[in-house]
Amino acid sequence: MPTRSPVVARVAGHFGELLQGLSGGEVVLLTLPCPALGVTAAWERAAPHAFVQTPELLPEGWLGPIFRAATGSDPAGRITLNADLRRGGGCGGSTAAIVALARVLGLQGQGALAALCHRLEGASDPLMLDAPGRVLWASRRAEVVAELPPPPPLEVIGGHLGPAERTRPDDRRFADVADLVAELGQGVDTPELARIASTSALRNAALRRPGWLDPVERVARDSGALGLVAAHTGSACGLLFAPGTGDAPRTAALLAEAGLGGPIHFQTPGAP
Repeated sequence: MPTRSPVVARVAGHFGELLQGLSGGEVVLLTLPCPALGVTAAWERAAPHAFVQTPELLPEGWLGPIFRAATGSDPAGRITLNADLRRGGGCGGSTAAIVALARVLGLQGQGALAALCHRLEGASDPLMLDAPGRVLWASRRAEVVAELPPPPPLEVIGGHLGPAERTRPDDRRFADVADLVAELGQGVDTPELARIASTSALRNAALRRPGWLDPVERVARDSGALGLVAAHTGSACGLLFAPGTGDAPRTAALLAEAGLGGPIHFQTPGAP
C-alpha cells in the first residue's frame, strides 16, 4: 500500500426505492441505484490522524469499528469522506460511507461489508453488492432474499421534498407489498416497473406520510411520466420515464414549482 498517496474509493448511492414494505413477515426492498450520487472516501496512511467528512454521514463512534474490521487496528492517518448526497434524504449516505471507507482500508468481501453495515446501522442498503438493483434485499438483516430478473432501464427526474428522515432499524410500519414482490419475480418491462414503484410509494405514503406525494402525483400527470418513485424513509422523490422520453428542463421546473429542491436527473443502466 502506498505510504503517502491517498487510497481512494467511491460508492454510488441510490435514489429512494422502487419497492419497500412487508413481505413474508419482514421488511424488504428493491433499491433504485443512482450513479449520480455517491460517497468518496480517502485514506492517507502516513498523514497525522484526522477525520473529516462533508457532509457529516457517520457518527464518530463508528470510525473505530470500521478500522478494526478492515485493518485489525485503531484509526490512524487522515480519513476524509466527501458526498454529493444529503443525510436523511433516502439515498443511502451512511451505508455508502461505511462501504467506501472500509474498501479504502482493505475490506472488500461483500458478505463482510454487509455484516459490518448491519452491525453499525441495524438497517442497511445493498450498496456493497456488485448489482444492488437486481436483488430483493432484507434491509433489517442485510441479506439477499432473492435474485430478481434483470431490470429494464429508467430515466429519473426528481429532487427532495420535505424534511430529512433517518432510517430506524426498529421501524416496521410499512405497507404490505407481497403482491408487488410476486410481480417483480416474473420479470417486468419499463412501464410495469414504473407502475410497481408508484404503487409501493403511494401505498406507503398513505400509511406513513399522508399527502406527502400529492404534489409529485400532480406533476406526474402533467409531465406524462410513467410513474413516480420515492424514498420510503427520507425526502427523495421524483418521476420515472422510459429512457430518452423525459423533458428534463420542463419537468424539473414543474417539480421546483411543486416544492422540490436539489434537482437530479439520471438514467439507470438496466440489464447488461
